[in-house]
Amino acid sequence: MSGHRSPVPRLCRATGLLLVLSGLAHLVVFAVDGGPWDGPVSWRKPVTFGLSFGVTLIAVTWVTSYLDVRPRLRAVLLAVFAADCVVEVGGITLQAWRGVPSHLNMETSFDTAVSMTLAVGGGVLVVLLTAFALAAFFRRPTGPAGMALAVRSGFAVLLVGLASGAAMIARGVVLTRTGHQEAAYHSTAWLKPLHGVSLHAVLVLPLLARLLALTPWSEAVRRRVVTAAVCCYAATVAGAGVWAGPTY
Repeated sequence: MSGHRSPVPRLCRATGLLLVLSGLAHLVVFAVDGGPWDGPVSWRKPVTFGLSFGVTLIAVTWVTSYLDVRPRLRAVLLAVFAADCVVEVGGITLQAWRGVPSHLNMETSFDTAVSMTLAVGGGVLVVLLTAFALAAFFRRPTGPAGMALAVRSGFAVLLVGLASGAAMIARGVVLTRTGHQEAAYHSTAWLKPLHGVSLHAVLVLPLLARLLALTPWSEAVRRRVVTAAVCCYAATVAGAGVWAGPTY
């Protein structure tokens, strides 16, 4: 089965679109039902996670087409990634409709099962995206001028986002295990800006390189523009990291 004939990328894009639509649908639910936007129990979570996971799934499906990875292996990794995204968004959405926190919630056996499933799913995401990142670092990605730098930088920044997400979960789990459940729900706020900004570099930077390919500019100019964009994005991520220090 060749990469061109595999239905997996198409299915992943469709799944990503459904997750985005789920996020938008819950934005309508929030507008109708109301309630707080912030906090461990709010419609914000199915909205933001649906949009973020959907966009990320679509982005990773596209960006990995530039990687030097065997088509069959890429298809398997993408299929697992898509399934994991559905599980994550599904668990968060389920808990929102139940009116209980989704992450770090150990109040009942069912809540614990959902929370642990989301935590394990997060670990799977880290492994899969790290595998794609390593493929980008060890073998030069293909594509138009500046794409290799954009893809590699996008995955590098994405790893920062994954690390910040893991740090949030780890801190929350420690607080939960030591009997500080309410503090655990609010312990992740300081890293959320860094986490959110870092996750989408893997879309923004390669998309810029692709759009620049449509311009009449020379390859040298396009590479310089991508380099400048990478520097600006890195500065933004660094700024979010610096902000997180005093907030913590």
